[in-house]
Amino acid sequence: MRNLFDLAGNDPDLRFSPYCWRTKYSLAHKGLPFDTTPWRFTEKDRIEETGQGRVPVLVDGDRTVHDSFQIALYLDETYTEEPALMPGASGKAAASFVQGWCDSQLLLALRNVLLLDVYNNIHPKDQAYFRESREKATGQTLEEVCKDRQGHLDHLHSTLKPAESTLSTNKFLGGDQPNFSDYILFGSLMWAHCICTDETLRPDNRVFDWFQTLLDLHDGLGRNAPTVRD
Repeated sequence: MRNLFDLAGNDPDLRFSPYCWRTKYSLAHKGLPFDTTPWRFTEKDRIEETGQGRVPVLVDGDRTVHDSFQIALYLDETYTEEPALMPGASGKAAASFVQGWCDSQLLLALRNVLLLDVYNNIHPKDQAYFRESREKATGQTLEEVCKDRQGHLDHLHSTLKPAESTLSTNKFLGGDQPNFSDYILFGSLMWAHCICTDETLRPDNRVFDWFQTLLDLHDGLGRNAPTVRD
């Protein structure tokens, strides 16, 4: 059985990593059964064989692969009979662009909304590490980063406009069917969906409708995920 090391909160069932969600949807897209192991920020020794300290980490038989994009490539290269995550060179290029946009723009916009929610819902053993590392990265306290919540939410919705425009004329980023480009964006938004005390998407745009559709894919994999609002 495949096993995925999956970032967990204080509640081991609270799984909020945007990158891990990308991988869980990739595995489900391929129809590949898998188990997950809850993993926390300070448990880097548990994945030390990867030579880095972040999840997702997928163990598939004698293969261990990390990084959500590399895992998606591995799945396409290994399981060729199953539906492709990134069909052809154009699919890989499109997914690379979506990932670059999400990681450089969208996740930064989400960070300013979510850092305190993350801090308040992770295991106590992770809190000192999380605060120190994120405050070093931002040059501000978590409280300072997140103090203008409404302003940050407005910026988030502005950042989502390219996706809203694309989804106004396409059912999915992948066209008629979802592919890894959709899972990259969806995973990013699942970060907020799982860890935020407020709903972050406004119901008056296409991204909201698309997100609801993605929540129900793969037997409700996202819809059934625990959130801090449960």
